[in-house]
Amino acid sequence: MIELEQRDGGLVLPIKAFPSAKKNKIRGPRNGELLVSVTTAPERGKANKAIIALLAKQWNLRKSQIALYSGETASHKKLLISEIDPVELRRLIDLTNS
Repeated sequence: MIELEQRDGGLVLPIKAFPSAKKNKIRGPRNGELLVSVTTAPERGKANKAIIALLAKQWNLRKSQIALYSGETASHKKLLISEIDPVELRRLIDLTNS
């Protein structure tokens, strides 16, 4: 199960990024993180932007609701998701996994 942290401004979601993948895909939770693959290479923040765009599109959120909280150059990242209820974010994560 993914532990969501409540912070000022939203919920912190831990993810593990897989840049330069064959396709863009939210692979579901594993070891307390949401696994996210993007085709974009990890250069100059492009993969981070692709992850945010993918999650926003898949979950029907605005890109402005998702921000990189930590891990700019690491594969283990934390995203700050704003303007969403914890129950709703858990539902979105669960739908992604089914």
